Amino acid sequence: MSSFDDAFDALIGNEGGYSDNPADPGGETMWGVTARVARACGYAGAMKDLPRDTAKHIAKTLYWSPLYLDSFDPRVAFQIFDANYNGGHPVIWMQGCAKVPVDGLIGPQTIAAVQAMDPLRFILRWNSLRLRYFTSLRTWPTFGKGWANRIADNLKKGAE
Repeated sequence: MSSFDDAFDALIGNEGGYSDNPADPGGETMWGVTARVARACGYAGAMKDLPRDTAKHIAKTLYWSPLYLDSFDPRVAFQIFDANYNGGHPVIWMQGCAKVPVDGLIGPQTIAAVQAMDPLRFILRWNSLRLRYFTSLRTWPTFGKGWANRIADNLKKGAE
């Protein structure tokens, strides 16, 4: 099984199935894929019926491959993938964690710096930035407990 396959299975454990929470700015989702993203990727059916394989293809195309996640330690790749899928600023956070100039553009310097880091140190820095981001969102009071639990689970995965 590839690093992506493992990461996707773990991601779906975080995302779950169908959701249409009126407090969620992402709106209707299935497997964590918003209706807006699904439609942009050509899916025309009901969101409740979005196939897992379609969500997996979207995840690989939009959230895994553009960040070159196959080039990282699988534990690091999962952390970045989960945040990219869930929302945030993954390239800026990668650069902040790796202490390279922050320009928001993924390139050889960022990739090499992340690869050179101790994975556990990266994961600790990463989740610190991610938690600070979550607490700054206006939706923190509604979704904060779930996001904090997600980060706790991701920290545990990183230590395995």
